Amino acid sequence: MALNHVRRGSGSPLLLVHGLGAGWRSWSPILDALAERREVIAVDLPGFGETPPLTGEVSIASLTDSVADFIREQGLDGVSTVGQSMGGRIVLELARRGVGGDTVALDPGGFWSDREVAVFGATLRPSIALVRVLRGVLPTLLGSRVGRTLLLAQLSARPWALSRETVLPDVRGLADSPATGAALAALVKGPKQQGAPAGSVPGRVTIGWGRRDLVTLPRQAARATELFPDAVLHWFDRCGHFPQWDVPLEATRLILDKTDEVLPG
Repeated sequence: MALNHVRRGSGSPLLLVHGLGAGWRSWSPILDALAERREVIAVDLPGFGETPPLTGEVSIASLTDSVADFIREQGLDGVSTVGQSMGGRIVLELARRGVGGDTVALDPGGFWSDREVAVFGATLRPSIALVRVLRGVLPTLLGSRVGRTLLLAQLSARPWALSRETVLPDVRGLADSPATGAALAALVKGPKQQGAPAGSVPGRVTIGWGRRDLVTLPRQAARATELFPDAVLHWFDRCGHFPQWDVPLEATRLILDKTDEVLPG
């Protein structure tokens, strides 16, 4: 399957993989800053943005397959990969498979305990149902500090401080993307993320985690680094589940610092 994608900037390529939400537009808060230094390739996963849904099973494995196929088809062998939330899990799975180069995973899913993943599903499903009901008035609600605080407290450490333009694409994406339900089910009901033995990944691995993340809880970071012993852990202070929302400058610096920039010649 061909993945819809955008390319911005020039330089060493950097592949961005989003989580549940707006597709490639989830990266809008930091896309231009990254593109000042790199050629940024941001994809829409199947069933998100402008990429049609998968015709078969939706799972983390099948979504990762689609990204691995895209890397091969686009001649991006060894590309550095960056993912957030579900996308963070996908880029870690790519690294586990030996695909790509350096890896940056921001608040990745897949490291819940059984109880934590049950709570995750039980809280996120009604949130998605709510934004679908409110879809027509989301621009108005997200245009106010009170509305952002009420709707986004689970996702951001400081929702009142964000702009409507920052958050509206992802919230609309939760409501509109045809794969939202199936991808959520894959996260909740599917297998937990497998790890990669020391020395087996193709490049550096960095895992960034918001200290105030209420979706993938900070204590899950210890499980992630245990399963990926080559990984370096970076904590984002005053940050929830979306570093590109809450700490865009810090997220940009981390991505650029922790991925190889191949200089011409």
